[in-house]
Amino acid sequence: MERIMRLCIAHSCLLLATTAFASATPPVADKSNHTLFNPTPESLMREMSTDRPDATESPYTVDAGHYQVESDLLARSRDHDKADGADTVTTAWLFSTLNFKFGLTNRIDLQTVVEPYTKIETDDRTAPSKDKISGFGDITSRLKINLWGNDAGDTAAALMPFVKWPTASNGLGNDKIEGGLIFPVAFTLSSGWSLGVMTEIDFVRNAADDGYTTDWVNTATVSHDIAGALGGYLELTSTLTKGRDLATFNCGLTYGLNNHTQLDLGTNIGLTDATEDLVLFLGLSVRY
Repeated sequence: MERIMRLCIAHSCLLLATTAFASATPPVADKSNHTLFNPTPESLMREMSTDRPDATESPYTVDAGHYQVESDLLARSRDHDKADGADTVTTAWLFSTLNFKFGLTNRIDLQTVVEPYTKIETDDRTAPSKDKISGFGDITSRLKINLWGNDAGDTAAALMPFVKWPTASNGLGNDKIEGGLIFPVAFTLSSGWSLGVMTEIDFVRNAADDGYTTDWVNTATVSHDIAGALGGYLELTSTLTKGRDLATFNCGLTYGLNNHTQLDLGTNIGLTDATEDLVLFLGLSVRY
């Protein structure tokens, strides 16, 4: 496990080093005049790129004047906590989590992430007792600013500041404003392979609720087309936080129904005791 954590930290150092340069790119059409109110013509639109299904964000933005909806149609997580004599099983269901993305300019898009309905069931087998809560979740506002490589080149990078608003009901959130900054980088490799890496700093409320602390998230994902419009990915993630460290191995499939619609499904497997044991999900992304 320590080796996995070291690998995740090492790749983030490599990621930061890429800010020193950007690959030379061939000439491309000038789309700088296109905005939310002057949409990019379909003939000049980029290939559709999504921030799901893996945890590694994409550095590519939605074309100006267009919008994209990315959704967890259904997601289920399960965690069995046996630490310090505990015997608690927590199961969570997320229905239709939505990320609304709007292309503001050729290099910037605005995103709003909404969790319409979440249900959490907790079964404490030592008590014994069972508890259920459900309701609306938090809303997150994000801005993606492409730094380079949006339309051409073998690399691309972006900055993504975000703020989480405390809109959750029935104890599903911590009722605090939190935020952070994400830095994703994508590499086009040989033989049809793609590599994505990401580092992220989160500013979260501390356990004593008297200030904020930081979490450090790092991810790395590789993807490749399998057959036709079917693709797959493998991913490692780590989160370094005060008091507990999280790590997952993720894998999944994507299928492009057309140039503007993509289905996905996948699983996230916890690699540390503090991480959820298993997450399963089915998703859909549509561009307009």
